[in-house]
Amino acid sequence: MSTGLASSAKPVAGFTSPATGTAEDGKLHRSINWTGAFWVASGVPALVLFSVGGIAGNTGKLAFLIWTLSMIMGFIQSFTYAEIAGLFPNKSGGASVYGAAAWVRYTKLVAPLSVWCNWFAWSPVLSLGCSIAASYIINAVAPQPTATSPAVVQWLATNGAALQMADADKVTAAIAAVAPGIRTWTLFTTTLGPVSLSLNLAFFIGAALMLAVFAVQHRGILGTANVQKYIGLLVIIPMFIVGVVPLLIHGVNWENFSPLVPLAAPAAPAPGAWNITGWTLVLGSMFIAAWSTYGFETAICYTSEFRDPAKDTFKAIFYSGLLCLLLFTLVPFTFQSMLGVEGMLEASIVDGSGVAAALAHMVGGGPIVENFLVMLMILALVLCIMTAMAGSSRTLYQGSADGWLPRYLSHVNEHGAPTRAMWTDLVFNLAILAIACADATSFFFILAVSNCGYIIFNFLNLNSAWIHRIDSAHIPRPYRAPTFVLVLGGVFAFVNVIFMGAGAKVWNPIALWAGLITAALIIPVFCYRHYVQDGGKFPAEMYEDLHVGPDGAVSRRRAGILPYLTLAAGVVVLLLSNWFFQL
Repeated sequence: MSTGLASSAKPVAGFTSPATGTAEDGKLHRSINWTGAFWVASGVPALVLFSVGGIAGNTGKLAFLIWTLSMIMGFIQSFTYAEIAGLFPNKSGGASVYGAAAWVRYTKLVAPLSVWCNWFAWSPVLSLGCSIAASYIINAVAPQPTATSPAVVQWLATNGAALQMADADKVTAAIAAVAPGIRTWTLFTTTLGPVSLSLNLAFFIGAALMLAVFAVQHRGILGTANVQKYIGLLVIIPMFIVGVVPLLIHGVNWENFSPLVPLAAPAAPAPGAWNITGWTLVLGSMFIAAWSTYGFETAICYTSEFRDPAKDTFKAIFYSGLLCLLLFTLVPFTFQSMLGVEGMLEASIVDGSGVAAALAHMVGGGPIVENFLVMLMILALVLCIMTAMAGSSRTLYQGSADGWLPRYLSHVNEHGAPTRAMWTDLVFNLAILAIACADATSFFFILAVSNCGYIIFNFLNLNSAWIHRIDSAHIPRPYRAPTFVLVLGGVFAFVNVIFMGAGAKVWNPIALWAGLITAALIIPVFCYRHYVQDGGKFPAEMYEDLHVGPDGAVSRRRAGILPYLTLAAGVVVLLLSNWFFQL
């Protein structure tokens, strides 16, 4: 790994950084270095709060191992993305845009699929993050009573004798009776197929958070990076403290890590076995963990906004990966050591609303410390929301500039912010927010569907690296990944497909098919842009970035039939894994 870092700092013959964008030319501005991208990506570790409870609820004592293995895979894959990003110093939008340039020579439809899947994988971070942050705020303002709360005890003393039900049901009825009405208030609620939709208090709080993030990002990437630097410091340090201090005070409770077997059934503490059901639960957890642990690849989403992309691109993803490697392994380990399987299976942990309070309890120090840490966890979620809006909006922007998505998305304001793409993100996520705030089932359905897109994107982009090596071998690379890392990335591409085929059903029976249908929606969108708006031709800038003329872009196919065989093999692996692994 050290050789890769050293090579990234060396100038490459024939490689020059393009000029900085200005407000007049309508392009993104070259205003940050790798540290700016690092701070923008520093919201990724907070993604652990989205699914740490859900993964524990499916795998029990294996949960810490799931996070560790998934993070290691993501870190290895990032070196592949660092190489292909260096090929396109003029592009923003992340690895999906760089990978699409490899596939466009072979098929016009697969290239936009990469960009689209990356966007609908990343974009829901806004709505999902806002829904969790809203639940934390509601818990702080109007906390849910517990079985030992004075109001619950008083209600049972007054009404318990008249109830003809079990004691546990009486407690549940008492909690519901004395809970603040604001927790269950909703302006409108309905059911849409497999999910619910609710315009409740969490929705309106989440919408306000989303608008606040939009206001910050309207100032451009430099302003965003400056704000996130300070929020990042307020978040990363406490997350590290939460991961380390409980271990120093209480030690490691090794009983919570043995035996290393999956659960017999989701949300049940009984240990299972390494049978088909057990493996399906494990693969389902690896599937959903990938959505969080691979996410630091967003650090290379800002290549066209780096002052020196030849040096900054690799450093941004490498150091972001090191940060995630630390926190994605440390926090779940401490979480499991302190809570155990029974604690991790509590409803508030599984749905995410009680994760911040649980992490605060690990550190101790009384209500003041607990409230302080809960507020920092809310800031952590705001940080990852800002990360998601910055990255996903630039994916839309570059997808439009390259001819994949409608033209209106390529507009930027005087600060170099892609505001029309940001507005599109915002409107889309307001709709998703109403679903995510309804209940835990709807939340994880959205998460699973978006992750189907993320796995498709990773499959296409990990394989795009070797296509670029074959078709664009003559292009200088500021960073060149070791060949064995590219090969390993190609293997991981198929492993990720197994995660999706086997594991999406763990979260919802139709999640896989809903994800594939969502991915297919790019076909009419791309056809409208390419054949109606552009008359079947790509923008000239896209050909320039491929380092070929318009004719060469479709004729230089040195990889032969290998890309087509790879796509076919991916489909076969997906269907076989979905058929073989069952709950």
